[in-house]
Amino acid sequence: MSVRELVVLGTASQVPTRHRNHNGYLLRWDGEGILFDPGEGTQRQMLRAGVAAHDLNRICVTHFHGDHSLGLAGVIQRINLDKVPHEITAHYPRSGQRFFDRLRYATAYRETVEITQAPMASDGPVARTDGYTLEARKLSHPVESYGYRLVEPDGRRMLPERLAAHGVKGPDIGRIQREGSLGGVALEDVSEVRRGQRFAFVMDTRLCDGVYALAEGCDLLVIESTFLDEDEELAVEHGHLTASQAARVARDGGVRHLVLTHFSQRYTEPDEFERQARAAGYDGELTVAHDLLRVPVPKRR
Repeated sequence: MSVRELVVLGTASQVPTRHRNHNGYLLRWDGEGILFDPGEGTQRQMLRAGVAAHDLNRICVTHFHGDHSLGLAGVIQRINLDKVPHEITAHYPRSGQRFFDRLRYATAYRETVEITQAPMASDGPVARTDGYTLEARKLSHPVESYGYRLVEPDGRRMLPERLAAHGVKGPDIGRIQREGSLGGVALEDVSEVRRGQRFAFVMDTRLCDGVYALAEGCDLLVIESTFLDEDEELAVEHGHLTASQAARVARDGGVRHLVLTHFSQRYTEPDEFERQARAAGYDGELTVAHDLLRVPVPKRR
């Protein structure tokens, strides 16, 4: 059975708190696991969340500030200790290659697993599989930072009433799906487009074109909201978003489920993030993330 869900491993920003670990987010997408921004302590959070090294297929780093990348050393060494049997690909900004190298070889260990390095230096697709395309977009932060967007190809949904009207049944249903037509009946006559699902991961950034492009039409958007509205000047200065800004991005992009995360240690009342996001006009499903939360990707429309 395929599973599509987000496993939240950590939700703090610059420093962890007693209740929030540094960043870490695992997207389970059918049979694959994509780990985003493994901050310090990610390996332990994986243990607490029931996530094994064998569950990982990709590691995606948005940028090389410590709260988004210090956990790389432990995660990579655990992958090798557990002798994960499949290749794992690491995506990250090419400008941070020296940091990736230092973290990958921070201490001595025995390498047993092929980790493919896939640094990026511009917008565009970074991976294509049969099930999805993974794209990256540059963001606006004091160091080079990218957000990620996963797009499933559109498919087709068979319509029983049209199949019956055209006399297509049994094995012929599979045949018309494979061949595109059968006995003068086109696939389009008995089906409709099934829109592929979309997921986006947007971390440290000011508002910019990349933020909007990543969020557009997403079923599930994970986005930083480091600050509340009263600290918007700080957000702009340090290259971050407020809860209201993140919510307006989701509203304007038609996002179905918004997940706010990456909270400054200065705030102790998470309900205020939801209040400000709602006041900004977002009326879709909304989650203020906490550590070890699981968020399912919304069912297809």
